[in-house]
Amino acid sequence: MAILSPAQPVVHIHPQDEVMVALQNLPAGARFSGPWGEVVLPAPVPAKHKFLLLDKNEGETVKMYGVTVGKATAPLAAGIQLTTANLHHAADAYDIGEASFTWEAPEVEDLRDLQFMGYHRPDGQVGTANYWLVVPLVFCENRNIMALQKAFSEALGYARPDPYTALVQQLKGAAASGAGAEAIRNGHWQIGSSATSSSQFFPNLDGIRFLTHAGGCGGTRQDARDLAGLLAGYIHHPNVAGATVLSLGCQHTQIDILHEEIAKRTPQLRKPLHIFEQQAFGTESALLQAAIRDTFAGMMEANEQRRAPASLRHLRVGVECGGSDGFSGISANPAMGRAADLLVALGGTVILSEFPELCGVEQDLIRRCTSPEIAQEFVTLMRRYQGWAEAVGSGFDMNPSPGNIRDGLITDAMKSAGAAKKGGTSPVTEVLDYPEYSRKPGLSLLCTPGNDVESTTALAAAGAQVILFSTGLGTPTGNPLASVIKVSTNTTLASKMPDIIDYDAGKIITGEKTIETAGEELLRMVAATASGEYEPCAERLGQYDFIPWKRGVSL
Repeated sequence: MAILSPAQPVVHIHPQDEVMVALQNLPAGARFSGPWGEVVLPAPVPAKHKFLLLDKNEGETVKMYGVTVGKATAPLAAGIQLTTANLHHAADAYDIGEASFTWEAPEVEDLRDLQFMGYHRPDGQVGTANYWLVVPLVFCENRNIMALQKAFSEALGYARPDPYTALVQQLKGAAASGAGAEAIRNGHWQIGSSATSSSQFFPNLDGIRFLTHAGGCGGTRQDARDLAGLLAGYIHHPNVAGATVLSLGCQHTQIDILHEEIAKRTPQLRKPLHIFEQQAFGTESALLQAAIRDTFAGMMEANEQRRAPASLRHLRVGVECGGSDGFSGISANPAMGRAADLLVALGGTVILSEFPELCGVEQDLIRRCTSPEIAQEFVTLMRRYQGWAEAVGSGFDMNPSPGNIRDGLITDAMKSAGAAKKGGTSPVTEVLDYPEYSRKPGLSLLCTPGNDVESTTALAAAGAQVILFSTGLGTPTGNPLASVIKVSTNTTLASKMPDIIDYDAGKIITGEKTIETAGEELLRMVAATASGEYEPCAERLGQYDFIPWKRGVSL
């Protein structure tokens, strides 16, 4: 990866790359020296976009990050900006081949003493938070889940102050005092803060998390099984002290399926699990009163737990990206990849998901697999997923969003080559199908869609306690169990949306920081978050997104 220096206008990432990336807006006539000679820009090139370093004939491939990222759709001259009008998605073929990977682990001697304060669970896992979980087995129970949420959150002090309700109350008072519509519309009245917070009744219980979803019945039996597996992962999660489950009774996702999925993740669940079936109870009142009593008693016991020191080998960190831009693969993702390598070198686990965004870098990941069996599982899952997409007339090439394209990610292979940087360089020790649970230290590959929330939902179900999440355009995504740390690819975004950004990796673009420095800072932020010393923005906003993936084409 090229080292950037202050005010550097372009970057040539890999020696084999046939493009340069504009780090700032470039004017027509700008001249740059590349591996194939001098290049003159015939037209302006916006920041984050790429321009060719040599002429290309129609049908010839273009390389970036050292891999194929597209194919020219017309004859192109050196200096031309690459766009969706002149470059189409193309990626390198891959096969298992022979293993020849050796890993040069980063130096971590200065980080050996780094620890976090966590909740040591009876099964050997260590939580970075202490939650009680309340989940439905089927969408029919969502209303009852919300009734429990209102009762517990308001009575126990977990309800967050709502500034928007307070604002409406203030507007109501202003109108009653004679303020007209124009004054209110223009803000010509005094705003005072009326939001108050109440202390929590259980000081050692970080929260009670309530999930709702649209699954559990009406889909395929595979959907029902996958939902049970996803919920089992959440119940088994180290951040969960105990759980309450509501079932209707007649749905596809039956209680015995949930028990089977829990058993796959742990032979013996060593935490309280209370399951209530509405059709067995009869009345809603009887169901909810029983659920409230048992949940409250369980929370009393969970409140007795305390944090204690733990080594970083107990951490599973998910890596995710959303709202990516042309700087993602140059700043935030490589910095997260460096943090990932440091954690793996210290004995921890990193989980890389979003299979549609690994298109074109499969061969590198295969090369890093620690056994042929692991490599074969990865190939099988990738080809199966691509087959699903093609069966409905789609494909991985349709992954980039309009925002991605507008900010320089014009093919899926280009987006993927940058996205894969989140996984660092460490060995692939396991490949997980959705919604399996991670068991081995090292780098895990988890089959999920590229959809931000479906992917983060699955990362938490795989056991991730913390998720590093890069964004170039801005996204508020969070998770009910795993703390989500937002890493901006550029300083403009960090300044514009400070309420959702935790770390500015844009300083790599300006040359103020190196990838190595940013990676270590991110790892230390992960440790502080795991200890409860740092509260990420998504937590402060109460952004608890949860969307199960129904097998099918979600790119």
